[in-house]
Amino acid sequence: MPVSCPECEAAIDVDEDELDEGDVLTCEECGTTLTVTSVAPIELESADEDDEEDEDEDEDFDEEDEDYDEDEEEEDEDEEWH
Repeated sequence: MPVSCPECEAAIDVDEDELDEGDVLTCEECGTTLTVTSVAPIELESADEDDEEDEDEDEDFDEEDEDYDEDEEEEDEDEEWH
């Protein structure tokens, strides 16, 4: 079964028997960094997508952290008045 880039559909020249889950490849056509997510059957995922998901998770955490800080400040102000 030929291996192709999930971004540009170009054929990727790899020795399928030598691939392991977690290996990182680069598409020669579009330059996308790819991660082997499965070896039976061979599945590739853009490593760039992983980075974007991590950034989204970090942003979500930062927003939650900011909300927590605001709540904590309000509690501190309430304590000062008592």
